[in-house]
Amino acid sequence: MAKVITMGEIMLRLSTPGHQRFIQAESFDVNYGGGEANVAVSLANYGHDAYFVTKVPNNPIGDSAIAALRKYNVNCDHIAKGGDRLGIYYLETGASMRASNVVYDRAGSSIAEADITDFNFDEIFEGADWFHFTGITPAISDKAAYLTEEALKAAKRKNLSVSVDLNYRKKLWSTEKAQAIMTKLMQYVDVCIGNEEDAEKVLGFKPGKTDVTSGELELAGYKDIFEQMMKKFNFKYVVSSLRESYSASDNGWSACIYDGNEFYQSRKYDIRIVDRVGGGDSFASGLICGLLDGKSMKDALEFGVAASALKHTIPGDFNLVTRAEVDALVGGDASGRVQR
Repeated sequence: MAKVITMGEIMLRLSTPGHQRFIQAESFDVNYGGGEANVAVSLANYGHDAYFVTKVPNNPIGDSAIAALRKYNVNCDHIAKGGDRLGIYYLETGASMRASNVVYDRAGSSIAEADITDFNFDEIFEGADWFHFTGITPAISDKAAYLTEEALKAAKRKNLSVSVDLNYRKKLWSTEKAQAIMTKLMQYVDVCIGNEEDAEKVLGFKPGKTDVTSGELELAGYKDIFEQMMKKFNFKYVVSSLRESYSASDNGWSACIYDGNEFYQSRKYDIRIVDRVGGGDSFASGLICGLLDGKSMKDALEFGVAASALKHTIPGDFNLVTRAEVDALVGGDASGRVQR
């Protein structure tokens, strides 16, 4: 199995029970999660040697975040301790036509204030095969953006494959700042994952042939964006999830991939959503797992889409499905029958 490094912020997630609104809630359900941490958990769950790099406060809340990762066999040897606080996000889960809502309380978190001296990247990347990051980490602070760039330089010195999930978050930074920072980081990336909004907001690419934001997916628009991105940044693969949002409760879910020669769309799943937070991370980790396993790009994509479809049925940020469950869904078993 491969050694994979992810780096980012793990947060305390406080979500309202059921589908309550914030104003109704008298208690919160506690979970931990964050883009790159979610990817590490999935990859560890699939049997890869997954390491998560971050900084958490040296207090019981920071310890609890680490324990949440260790529970699922994520290696935490390179997590630094210090700083003032663990970031928090509050989640109000929507239903039907009411969208979910996230409120961030993460300013000044330990990883946002981390310094390059907190990490020895040459040591961290020794013997590793893959490095994954998201556009969320550079967005949380200027120091985190610098830290991300230094990590990418170290990963390339070690000849690692690098993937990014663009993950534009308008509550964290502007389109202008996202493009200024992220465009510079793309020179280190081999596998670029996102959707049409990410491509436009983070990298400035707009579809030339069709409107991919219309009610029905127009794949020609995605292919057009992919070709532009491939030409500018020379990615090995450009990948996009394809979410058809019928409502907050029901989505169509598929994905497409392009390697500079062939464009491929996966099977589509109609999913009833239990928790969509971490859905994109479960897709990215499934795709990465497939590529690390030596699958073809088509089979890796199908594995990622099936893994993510299953994640939408699981509460919390982490995807806790087995390889066998993903393979069964890829093979066509979507019956949901009780296993006994």
